[in-house]
Amino acid sequence: MTSLPPRTEMERAYRRSDSTYDGVFFLGVRTTGVFCRPSCGARKPLPQNVEYFATPKEAVFAGYRPCKRCRPLSAIGEPPVWAGRLLTEIERDPARRFTDASLRTMDIDPAKARRFFNKNYGMTFQAYCRGRRLGKAFERIRKGENLDDVTLGHGYESHSGFREAFARTFGTPPGKANGTECITVAWIESPLGPLVAGATEENLVLLEFTDRRMLEAQISTLGRLFKRPIVPGENAVLRRLREELREYFAGRLRKFTVPLAFPGSEFQQRVWKGLLSIPYGSTLSYEGLAQKVNAPRAQRAVGHSNGLNRIAIVIPCHRVVNKDGKLGGYGGGLWRKRALLDLERGERVYAPSPGMN
Repeated sequence: MTSLPPRTEMERAYRRSDSTYDGVFFLGVRTTGVFCRPSCGARKPLPQNVEYFATPKEAVFAGYRPCKRCRPLSAIGEPPVWAGRLLTEIERDPARRFTDASLRTMDIDPAKARRFFNKNYGMTFQAYCRGRRLGKAFERIRKGENLDDVTLGHGYESHSGFREAFARTFGTPPGKANGTECITVAWIESPLGPLVAGATEENLVLLEFTDRRMLEAQISTLGRLFKRPIVPGENAVLRRLREELREYFAGRLRKFTVPLAFPGSEFQQRVWKGLLSIPYGSTLSYEGLAQKVNAPRAQRAVGHSNGLNRIAIVIPCHRVVNKDGKLGGYGGGLWRKRALLDLERGERVYAPSPGMN
């Protein structure tokens, strides 16, 4: 996990356009939806409209687009011509799906694009596209806007363009989501990065970090399992979740009480219930979890089901480690797994993030 300087230090640096902090942190401006390097010469935003990130990847998956003035995605301020052209195409239509074939029609070698984005931006090309696509869809969540009020200022050429992007991401056009039972999704900022939460009127059904590779698949699975449209908004379950997450990260909550629903196969549900029985501050090996769910010879299947958990943190899959005590895998990233375990051991606490209130 990359640590950030104190907030007061970062605020002082960007207000002075201090280039010595370039690469140390990036700032996202809530009012414009862009993220910048500290030295950016654009008009300085008010402190309450700024949030900070250690890497461009975190900013992208928090829904921000790169500033055209300071070009935070390039260490030298100007990407190669072909990469700049590709970034322009992504911003022109974030909902577009770029395949290897479509890259070749632009005279861009797909392998070259993958290597370039990995080396320079810390993420694959497809991860960047996914981040911008989801970021656009979730901008409405961040700003609390009515879906039908999305205009040119949000990067879409028309309402129909937004509707198409929304339908691709959530499985239903926004206009058809009103007046029906639905899964409501909300954006929750946390000390470990932004989360997407989903809930029916009765239960929490989704909690994932926005940069998780499986997020879109999880959203699609929810729509299939519950047979309900998925729309941005707020409800009582999500408000309760925000409160409990705030207390959890502050080190004051050891057991979540928000109601859960996690449909799956009989075996998957046994595994997920087994995760819920692991005490706060403790860990369990995959072998131990397999024995707990009466499947001692199914460690691999247990690990697979653990990875398919759709409700991170609350269903504590981060408490499962390798037999030798090493962390093993975690869909949200090993640095987050380590941070969550450190929190539960009392080795760290977090001040509430603005978006958790």
